[in-house]
Amino acid sequence: MFDGVDSPTTQTFGLGIFEELSTATLDEIEAFFRDHGAPVFHEVSPFAGAEAYALLCTRGYRPVELSNVVYQTVTEPPSADAGNVTVRVAGPGEANLWSDISTRGWIHNHPEFAGFLAELAEMYTARKHTICFLAELDGVPGAAGALCLHEGVALFGGSATVPELRRRGLQSALLRERMRYAFAHECDLAMMAAMPGSDSQRNAERAGFSIAYTRTKWQLMTS
Repeated sequence: MFDGVDSPTTQTFGLGIFEELSTATLDEIEAFFRDHGAPVFHEVSPFAGAEAYALLCTRGYRPVELSNVVYQTVTEPPSADAGNVTVRVAGPGEANLWSDISTRGWIHNHPEFAGFLAELAEMYTARKHTICFLAELDGVPGAAGALCLHEGVALFGGSATVPELRRRGLQSALLRERMRYAFAHECDLAMMAAMPGSDSQRNAERAGFSIAYTRTKWQLMTS
């Protein structure tokens, strides 16, 4: 995927999963990114096998990022008293509001991706089969999250809370209500990705998610 030279989603996905990784495949992929003037990144599942990792090492790659893919069976969550926290689907005229909350939440930890995150938030609000949720504290929007539905799979993504309203239960409420929405729309598998040991992972585990695997992002350091 090429999404701009500096985009964190300019990379491959599923490398070595659908066919055995080979030097010929890497030659072709690396040429593609070089032709676009972009660095070469691969996000690789451990199911690709040790041989794939070994080949990346011999080609001059090194690991630069880890993330845990977590999952659970979709069930209807129990009702819970969220106190003064409410969650709702963003309305048709609230795309800018959702994008603003999402971007403010993310750039606190990743200021270098400010431009990309603003564009990504706009994409979330416009994309088909993506539902955008807002969490509010006493009626004040403070967290944003998205839910992407595809063939019974509910992908939880885009979750962020503005710094001044963190640790107030907004993310837990977002997880619960997105799960309720997924159940109501007949999804049977929920998944999301989180940095190992992060608040996002801990929130997911408290909500019933389990780790499926840890994926590694590799960067080509030599040409």
